Amino acid sequence: MAMAKRTWSDLSERTRRLLLAGMVAEGTLKAVALADLKRRPAGEVRGPKWRWALAITVVNCFGAMPLAYFVLGRRRAD
Repeated sequence: MAMAKRTWSDLSERTRRLLLAGMVAEGTLKAVALADLKRRPAGEVRGPKWRWALAITVVNCFGAMPLAYFVLGRRRAD
């Protein structure tokens, strides 16, 4: 059974607000993660910086990649 396509105007006001809030949150997370990645020396990043930048930019899964970068991608300062 195929799902009918829904347009923006078909969505309820609540659903539209939730989607917008999610988009803003994801965009903010990506921007902060990319800014941190740019200023951080390569020696303080686990793996190549370009791979993290690509993953943060391309992968769109509810902020998972920016959060993965903050948790797994940065080395702790000693």
